[in-house]
Amino acid sequence: MISYGIRYIKKKCWTNFLINNPAFETKKTINQKTMFNDPKGPIEHFSWGKFIINGETHGKTASGKEGKGKDIRLTANKVKKWKSRDGHKLKPGMVEKMLDKGLDTLIIGIGVNGLIECPDKVKETIKKNGIKDLLLLKTPEACQKYNELYHKGRKVGLLAHGTC
Repeated sequence: MISYGIRYIKKKCWTNFLINNPAFETKKTINQKTMFNDPKGPIEHFSWGKFIINGETHGKTASGKEGKGKDIRLTANKVKKWKSRDGHKLKPGMVEKMLDKGLDTLIIGIGVNGLIECPDKVKETIKKNGIKDLLLLKTPEACQKYNELYHKGRKVGLLAHGTC
């Protein structure tokens, strides 16, 4: 059991602990726990690694991966895969596809447990490109804030990591 704890600390990712720990038989129940629901949308649902946006599922499901995956880019009603996200420390190139969208606010969902880091260099890149407000929130709160600002008519974008 100690080796699993060490693996968890090194990876900083709850899923890794669950997947690699044979004693933990309830992992599916925990991973599928609903963390956010809003029938008004556009983000209607979020649970570990899974988003439902405008009726479409993105992320991990019982049948495998669906839609754009567990890491998404969202502007208005358009969902895309956040392909450039790699690891848990953001780099300026990971946010560049959001810089030319005419956004007032960029929300970054930093994971369920808040493990994504956003260094000052990334924050400066976002500000220099005319985005006035940057919000770094755990992913469930980021989904809620995105919907709130979207319904107020704000020009808002979301980059969201669906696990860790």
